[in-house]
Parts: sequence; C-alpha cells; structure tokens
Amino acid sequence: MSIREFLKENTLTKEVLDRYLDPEAKNWACFDAELGYLLKNSETRDGMGWCFTKSTFEPAGGARKLVNYADQPCRINTYGDSFVQCDQVSDGETWQEYLAAHLAEPIRNFGIGSYGVYQSYRRMLREEKTTPAEYLILNAYDEDHVRNVYQWRSIFMSAHYWPGVRASTESTDTFGYHANPWCYLRLNLDSGNYDEIDNNHPTPESLYKMCDVDYVYETFKDNIEVHAFMAAKGAEDADWEVLGAMADILKVEIDSSSAESKIASAADIHLTLGQRSTNVTFDLARAYAEKEGKKLLIHLPYSMIQMRKVLAGAERDDKIVVDHLNKNGFTWVDGLMQHVEDYKDFNCEVEDYIKRYYVGHYSPTGNHFCAYQMMPTVVDWLNPKPSTYRHKNPETDSPSTIRD
Repeated sequence: MSIREFLKENTLTKEVLDRYLDPEAKNWACFDAELGYLLKNSETRDGMGWCFTKSTFEPAGGARKLVNYADQPCRINTYGDSFVQCDQVSDGETWQEYLAAHLAEPIRNFGIGSYGVYQSYRRMLREEKTTPAEYLILNAYDEDHVRNVYQWRSIFMSAHYWPGVRASTESTDTFGYHANPWCYLRLNLDSGNYDEIDNNHPTPESLYKMCDVDYVYETFKDNIEVHAFMAAKGAEDADWEVLGAMADILKVEIDSSSAESKIASAADIHLTLGQRSTNVTFDLARAYAEKEGKKLLIHLPYSMIQMRKVLAGAERDDKIVVDHLNKNGFTWVDGLMQHVEDYKDFNCEVEDYIKRYYVGHYSPTGNHFCAYQMMPTVVDWLNPKPSTYRHKNPETDSPSTIRD
C-alpha cells in the first residue's frame, strides 16, 4: 500500500464526525482543543466474561470517579493511557482503587485510553493547576512511545478500527471514535531535538477538513512518522532520504542488503523515534515536578503482545527507555519484570498465565496484581507514610502480623 492509499483509507467521514461531535450522543470520548479528546461516562460491553463495564468521570471530562476514601485529602494524581484509566473494568476495579483501599487514602485517576506519554504529560500540566497533588505517577505503556510523535493517532490504529467506527454511527451502543489530532512531539531533522507542537486542528469545524481526501494527503504526506510507519510496512513511496536523516539522529543503522532488512530497519527507526520521545517527555515531567515541588514516579505496564514475547524468552524491546530511567535516577516501577518474576511461580503455558491477568487490558485481577506490585515502591516514596504504614515495628514479617 502506498502512502496516498494509506491516507485515503483513513480519511474521516462526515457521519463519523457528526456522531462524535454530538454532545447528546452516547459516545466514549468528547472533543478537546488541546489534547484531542477527553472521556465521557460510558457503559461498554468489553469486560471479563463479556460483561458491561461502567466508567464515570467527575466532572464530565475530569478524573475517573473516586470510590475509596473519596472524602479525604488526595496527595497522589495518576496520568497516562488506558492502563492508567483502567479500560475494560468498572470504577471500583482499577489499580488506583485497590491501592487506595490498602493505603487508606484516595488516588486520582486522570488516565485516558489511547494517549501517548506526551499527551498525558500535557494533561498533567493542565490538571495540576486546578486539582493539584504532591505526588505524580506517569505511565508509559509499550505502544505509547510512538503515540507521542503521531500528529493524528487514529490513522495508525489497528485495521479493524475504522470499519467498526464507520459501521456504528447509527448504533445505540457506546460509539468508540477517538484519537483525532492532538498536541505531539516532532523530531526536528535540522536541530536533532524534539519540538513540542500544539494541536493544529483545535476546533470541531477544523476536523471536517479531514473528510477531504486531498486535504488529508497534502496535510500528512510529508510527516516523518508516516514515512517511518509505512516504510516498516514495505511502502515503496516512503522517503528513504528522510529516513536516513532520522536514522543518523537516532543512531539507528539501516541495513539495505534486502527488502526485508530495509523493512526491519524502518521498524527500528519508527520504534526508536517513539522511545526517545518518551525519554524527552520523562525529562519534561521531572523538570515540571521539581519546579513545582512535586515528586514523580514512572510506571511501565505492558501489552499482552509484549508479555507473550518476553515470557517466552525474548529480550525486551524498550532498553532505550529503561536505560534512560536508570541512568538518570528516576523512581520507577517495572511492570514487565514483575510479571517475569511472578511467572516463575506458575507451571503453565504463557497464554494461560496471560489470561489470568488480561482481558485485552488488565482484568480486575490484573489491576489487583498491578496495585500490590506497585505498593512497596509507593509506600517508600510517600512522606509521611500512609496511615496504614505508620507503625512502630519496622519488620514487615513480624510475628505479630502473621496469623495461622
């Protein structure tokens, strides 16, 4: 598929936008001028056992509903993608609520499904002005890295996304369109730095331009992330001069010995482009936190795809990110290695292990696992300690706390 064909295939339709922009419609997301979209209250049949899950945001477009200790002061705000939002579970089944119940204090959830790390950081800057907290948790799921650099994320989404959206504009079910253009990072091929770019489709009216095939092509055909993505798909019209410039900046070697090796090199450029943008975002978030007298913790959760590979013995593919966190002294939690260690206690196939915790995103069981794996780091991070940890005896396994 050529870049022109790719962009044509992903051009919006008026019917999709009319439904998405209707404030009275039963939609999953609602338009936002800076971040592209926020979330609405929704009921979606996507949970464990194919049940409905209910998500409530208070106020509309705000944080997810607090369940545990909602009447108490909150000192932890969490930001990120759907693994912070906790998609596919109901309000009381998020890892924030499991952890809040254990720590006896509330934890706000500002997660938004399909955000990248940079978009989550931009939401952090906004929300901390009106609903501040001293402690900030920012996540980076394994696909988030490339989302940082997408001007229009939904054109890169899986093949089933667009047909399903176009076919459901008249449906009475929750309408799933989202990931319209937003603020993003762009690698500057002259300076070698990442530039922060504001949303250049900041009004509902501007989105309707994206129903025009020619406009979409002219607007996005030269985007470097499009060329990297499509070169990794084998597109013959990808600009290898641009890819070469990106490779030089990102220190990625291009193997031109065969068509297959060039595709692999393009995929490496695409992933590295994203991962280095995540490192830039982590640095921006830490600088902000330090300036405001706040503390930052990074959490790395992982997809079923990545989990399958690593549990089967493959190397992790985010060494660039992990090395940056370690080298620069970030406080962080490694969700991947926590699962690797946990899997050692099981005698089962990888797929059976994954089904224990995932329904696409984490199931309630997966969120419970996530909360208690994060707990020791969070407890050590907080000062003063949560009320449930302000005891005189520092021994975690003292006889007084273990009952037969």
